[in-house]
Amino acid sequence: MTATLDTTLGAIVAEDFRAAAVFQKHGVDFCCHGSRTLEQACRAADLDGAALLEEIQEASAAPAAGLPRFNDWDLPALASYIVANHHAYVRQALPLMVAHSRKIAQVHGARHRELARVAQLVADVAEEMTAHMMKEEQILFPYIAELARRAAAGQPAPFAPFGTVDNPIHMMEAEHESAGAAMLEIRELTDGYRVPDDACATYAVCLQELEAFERDLHAHVHLENNILFPKASAVEAHRA
Repeated sequence: MTATLDTTLGAIVAEDFRAAAVFQKHGVDFCCHGSRTLEQACRAADLDGAALLEEIQEASAAPAAGLPRFNDWDLPALASYIVANHHAYVRQALPLMVAHSRKIAQVHGARHRELARVAQLVADVAEEMTAHMMKEEQILFPYIAELARRAAAGQPAPFAPFGTVDNPIHMMEAEHESAGAAMLEIRELTDGYRVPDDACATYAVCLQELEAFERDLHAHVHLENNILFPKASAVEAHRA
């Protein structure tokens, strides 16, 4: 695919994930707002579309040895990858993020009043993502895997107690939006995860953890919103 200003952000990153680094560099949300075209995103962020497109093309021109082509994966493999990699990372990262954000709010909160809000946002994200992943692993992803199995066997779509796969998908997308907005607020409150001069080691580590979590969240949400969910919806519509 040759990206143009009319290509959606999600399609660009689905074709070549190296474009994600370009979008992240310029603060362009390619995961929760992946349905926007490159032109729309540039207009909203006051960016030069032609220049950004050139950066994307340069990134895609480099050798891509070992780069997963997630857009070519089948639905069960992609869902399993998300659980084994992104869900596992979230479960590992959240307890430390919660503990560290609370600690630095207690120790440094008098001088950095924004840390109380950061700690609350981290706690909110932890609660929401824990429930979110459980719903995906116990309900949505098993349905998608069975949907793919039946499609491969030429059978009709399985019974869905939630009506259509689009219903839980829309719920998951709304929760992605909520988590993404919380992380964006954290980024703004911490001045882009900048470590203050008076920060202790835990303060610095916490900001590094938060930045890494946001980066992983973008990749995580992209795989679901822009690849897994649209494909599952299309398969169900075709098998209905």
